[in-house]
This record gives sequence, C-alpha cells and structure tokens, in this order.
Amino acid sequence: MSRTRHAEPRRPGRPARHLGTRLLAGSVLTVFVVFFVLPVLWLLLAATKTDRQLVHDSPLSFGSWDTLSANWHALTAFQDNAVLLWLGNSAVYAAISLVITLCLAIPAGYALAMTEFRGRRTLLIATLVVMLMPNATLVVPLFLEINAVRLVGTMWSIILPYSFYPFGVYLTYIYFTTAVPRDLLAAARIDGCSEFGVFRHVALPLATPVIALVGFFSFVANWTNYFLPYVMLPESDQMPIQVGVGSLLSNVPSFNPAVGELAIQRPQLALATLVAITPVLVVFLFAQRFLVSGMLAGATKE
Repeated sequence: MSRTRHAEPRRPGRPARHLGTRLLAGSVLTVFVVFFVLPVLWLLLAATKTDRQLVHDSPLSFGSWDTLSANWHALTAFQDNAVLLWLGNSAVYAAISLVITLCLAIPAGYALAMTEFRGRRTLLIATLVVMLMPNATLVVPLFLEINAVRLVGTMWSIILPYSFYPFGVYLTYIYFTTAVPRDLLAAARIDGCSEFGVFRHVALPLATPVIALVGFFSFVANWTNYFLPYVMLPESDQMPIQVGVGSLLSNVPSFNPAVGELAIQRPQLALATLVAITPVLVVFLFAQRFLVSGMLAGATKE
C-alpha cells in the first residue's frame, strides 16, 4: 500500500516577516550613514577646500591636494606652531596617565576579585557610583582638591585625576572574576609562589586582553578630556589639543567677527579637528584585536 506524501503548506506570513526585517535593517543602516558617516566624510572633504569653496560648492565635493597642503601650513603657522605644541601636550598627558592607570587599576581589580575583606562590597559600590558619574560633576571638587595641594596650572593637575580610573578597576575585577581559573592560581600558591608572584607570573600574563582594553579606554578618556584641562590650565602653551581646538573657534571670523585678518578659516578648523581625532583612530586600528578579545573574555566558559 503506497503512501502519498503531501507537501507542507507554505506559511503566508514568512515572506512578509523577512521583508519587514530587511526594511528595518535598511532603515537602521540609513540612519547610521546619515548621522555618522556623512558628517565624517564632510569633515574629510572640508579640509581640502578653501573657505569660499566650503560655502558655495557641493558639501561632498573634493577640493584639491594643494588646498589641503595650504590649509595645513596655515594651521601650523597659527601662533608659532601652537597646534603641534598642543598635540605634544596631549601625548605627554595621555601617556603618563596611561602608565599610572595600568599600574593602579590592574592590581586593584585583581585584589578586589581574589580577596575577601571587610568593606569589599562597599568599595565595589563606590567604584560603580564614581564610574557612572558624569565627568563634569567632578570638576569643581577636583579643582578644590588640586588647588589645596597647589598643583593648579601644572601638568599634574590633569594627569593625577585621570590616573585613578574606576572603570578600569571594575573592568579588571570582572575579567579576573570570570575569565581566570582560580584553580590555576591556587596551584601556583601550592607550588610555593607568593601572592605577588602569582599575580606577576600567572595572572598578569593571562590578563593581556583586559590590559589592552583598560589602556585603550584610558587613553581615549585622557585624549578627549576637555573640561578639566580648560579649568586647570590657564596658559595656552599648556593646553592639550582638545582645548586648543576649542580655542580656535574664537579665531574663526564666522563665529567671532572681531578677529579680523588674524583668522583661522573653517577648512583649517576642520583640519585641526581631524588632527585631534587621528591618534585615537590609529591606536584603535593597532589595538582592535586585543580589544575584541578583551570585550569577549569571560563571555563563555569551557
């Protein structure tokens, strides 16, 4: 006796569901392009134009390489290479803060993850609270503290506050809690390692992804820091690049007609903005492999 196989009826709702998913994905991608990609593209092209071309030509048209070179020379000539000085200041502030941050955040996160002591939970909650507070809310208390020890106007007024990085401590705590086997650390202790030896020879080599992650976020936070240096550093030759770019706005005739001919044109301001963000992009490109592994660490367990 033969059996007849009937084809399963097609569900009428499935094509419509797929179409809706594609439309939603396309809409999200379009919004991303309009609000994120196009402004960056406009900024790149603006640096290749004259001020007149920037106003009258198509927003996404390319100027010329000669104009880009002229804009660069005009920008670096502003106040005797002030832009290059600001870049150097930012590099010094970010590098020293980064070294101090790694020396403090990694051991602190390890200690919070591996030891039990009275007040540990309170300390973790305090770290979370400080981490979630906007930076602007801490500027006035930090200014009062730095002023009390007479460091206002020095580079340490910028370096020290950003060297204590609560987000880095909490990130390291999460990593050592979830991604490092405690049995491995216990075996090292049984073999005669001191606690510092366990941290240095076992835990620290395993923590390369989170060290890269903390280092990257710390560098970005220090490099993009604006409000604190603006308050702490009164002299122009002490400014980091972010504050320097902000000061350039007051030398653009469109924003301040009183500057006259001693002006920075809008294409040169766009070029200064690109110069300010380039180091972050370069660091990200070189560190992205470690960043991905650091963000995924602890997501799965074997």
